[in-house]
Amino acid sequence: MRAVAIKGVKEFELTDIEEPKAEPGKVLIDVKKTGICGSDIHYWVAGAPVGLVMGHEYCGIVTDPADREDLKVGDRVTALPISPCGHCKACLSGNVQYCLNTWTHATGLSLDNPGGLAPKMAIRSDMVMKVPDNISDEEVAMVEPTAVGLHAVHLADVKVGDKVLVIGGGIIGLVSAMFAKKEGASHVAVAETNPARGQKAVSLGVADEFLDAKDEKFVDNAMAMGGYDIVIECCGNSAAVTTAISSARPGGTVVLVGVSLGPVTIPAVTAVMHELKVLGAIAYTKEEFQTCIDLMAANQIDVLKFVGEIVGLDQVQASYEKLTSGESDVVKILVDPNR
Repeated sequence: MRAVAIKGVKEFELTDIEEPKAEPGKVLIDVKKTGICGSDIHYWVAGAPVGLVMGHEYCGIVTDPADREDLKVGDRVTALPISPCGHCKACLSGNVQYCLNTWTHATGLSLDNPGGLAPKMAIRSDMVMKVPDNISDEEVAMVEPTAVGLHAVHLADVKVGDKVLVIGGGIIGLVSAMFAKKEGASHVAVAETNPARGQKAVSLGVADEFLDAKDEKFVDNAMAMGGYDIVIECCGNSAAVTTAISSARPGGTVVLVGVSLGPVTIPAVTAVMHELKVLGAIAYTKEEFQTCIDLMAANQIDVLKFVGEIVGLDQVQASYEKLTSGESDVVKILVDPNR
């Protein structure tokens, strides 16, 4: 079957891979929609591992339910793409996201489990979640990134009246901003180096203000108004992390959501002198994943407004280039692998 795989640095290739076959513990699905994630972009930029078929945000239709007696052929599903062991302290506490095995065989993030940039997938059965009929395929493909934002806001413990700064106007940043407002934040600002994306955060109603992240007086301006109660950093580079720590009020909270494949430097003295609570955030719990499905089903959140384009497999390369151009206002692109 056709699939899009990493060929090299910032380069994909359309290739043929073997269709997944029925096996114990693996639900087979026909993929309907797949999202392009920020972490996917890291792999594409690095050009490794060669041959990786990405796509860990998806909606599909069950063709073989395997050992899941509660599923049947034709059910619409999504899944947590992770591979927790199920018996360590993290797993037993419900925090599967930081099990040491969570990413070892992750769907769309490991060579042995191809993702949704192909028309068919095999997914670990205990990670699969059935979705209600009143959620569209496009919404279902947005559950995974939405859960990342919800987890970040839960860790931040946003209170009514808090002033919140979100650094990064990609999908995780905008979903985090959306949930911060939903939790009662009195003011949410989004900082971006790309004005088109920053302004879009405001026009979509998830931010009250766009701030130019390149402004040399950014931190001075933030501290002149007392600093932010909460800063959610969604970029992962040294400049963004430094800005996050430097813009939080004394006693404030900084949540680091952005992922860097290399080390970053931080102004540790500021974190110490201001007694900041600095937290890392990775993925989500199963409960948060299900919560996002429930919120969509109840029409309590609108995630379709973030989707800018739906493309076929032959447009994946161009889509990644657009998302990293620094000029486009497109926040989210979904892929239909059947086009």
